[in-house]
Amino acid sequence: MEPEGGIGPPPRERRTEDEGETAMEYRRLGASGFKVPVLSLGTGTFGGRTEFFKHWGESDVKEATRLVDICLEAGLDMFDTADVYSGGQAEEILGKALEGRRPRAIVSTKVTFRNGPGPNDVGSSRFHLIRSVEASLRRLGTDYVDLLQLHGFDALTPIEETLGALDDLVRAGKIRYIGCSNFSGWHLMKSLAVSEKYGLARYVAHQAYYSLVGRDFEWELMPLALDQGVGTVVWSPLGWGRLTGKLRRGQPKPQNARIASQAMVEAGPPVPDEHLFKVVDAIDEVAEETGKTVPQIALNWLLQRPSVANVIIGARNEEQLRQNLEAVGWNLTPAQVAKLDAASATTPIYPYWHQKGFAERNPFPTP
Repeated sequence: MEPEGGIGPPPRERRTEDEGETAMEYRRLGASGFKVPVLSLGTGTFGGRTEFFKHWGESDVKEATRLVDICLEAGLDMFDTADVYSGGQAEEILGKALEGRRPRAIVSTKVTFRNGPGPNDVGSSRFHLIRSVEASLRRLGTDYVDLLQLHGFDALTPIEETLGALDDLVRAGKIRYIGCSNFSGWHLMKSLAVSEKYGLARYVAHQAYYSLVGRDFEWELMPLALDQGVGTVVWSPLGWGRLTGKLRRGQPKPQNARIASQAMVEAGPPVPDEHLFKVVDAIDEVAEETGKTVPQIALNWLLQRPSVANVIIGARNEEQLRQNLEAVGWNLTPAQVAKLDAASATTPIYPYWHQKGFAERNPFPTP
């Protein structure tokens, strides 16, 4: 299959409105015909029903509605959630925030993780997928979701069963497109092969962790995405809160930040302090050149990476949201990108370090 968008970033398109052109860019989601904005709003900050999600945020319906208002005004019409976010409360709040304007929005949600005490309340079996999707639809107050993603790989359920159930849900009109999240390369490739073999719905998106302080995605998953036409939807683009501009060498962690909690640090991707500070130092240099903030630079760098179709941004409040929205409409220069690339580079594991020596026959990007 022809790589989606070649080996560079996916083709960009700006949406035009009656009164002119908006700053929001749109890209095809993988090899599908579906176009999505380059930014989507994550709803992990909606609700705060559990101790874990209180560290992310506690937006109620009123505040969430205001954030959705701002997004739609800016041309960001995609909203990402999951059935496990605050025990389903995030989906409920998003549904209420979109009341009366559901047709204007692209809604993506995720299932697979445990959402109940029973033996079938987890995984990607036909039983759990269908029940989870129907429950999500009720919470969201809609009869379909635009993109359903499996939150993780279920090695105990046959892939044929999982994809068969997803295909049935697509044919029933309850979901439009399917994607996955946090898959290994072989998980995704085997799934795509099963879809092709049986003519089943195909993953068009892979929601994956990727950031300036976490570039492991580039080793296996990025070349796979380019080769197979799977669009990358990036979660935690600010490195689990490390690239907000609040963490710098020799300074104490801010007490009100998510990263201040040791439990939250341990739940997220590991990043050695020295590597983090090396990257932040480089971002600070670029910030002086551009007049942009640390998060804006980190987000803009991602938007120029191959295979990336969409980056999920989070916001505890209106100020954070407006800051993150300003990551689009401009581009880092090649020299600035090179500076950030060099500062964030790490030695890949085998066989990826070995494959870098064969660029003549292996043109896909490598870190």
